[in-house]
Amino acid sequence: MTSAAEWLSLAAAPTFAGMALMTAVAGGTPDMLCSAAPAGPLDGMTVMYLLMSAFHVSPWLRRFGRAGSERGG
Repeated sequence: MTSAAEWLSLAAAPTFAGMALMTAVAGGTPDMLCSAAPAGPLDGMTVMYLLMSAFHVSPWLRRFGRAGSERGG
């Protein structure tokens, strides 16, 4: 059985990836502290969300690694 903490850790990466996609597509308004003007689809906020998604991908990698080893691959 999967605990609530495991579900939350699995939810982080796709949530941040979705936020990055929405920010890039919508051209989100930049905060005054992040940047003075939008720099296109890869502005500071989009890059931050992509990095956060990358940093939180390890639970998915562990999950896929376990599934692969259970199949014998």
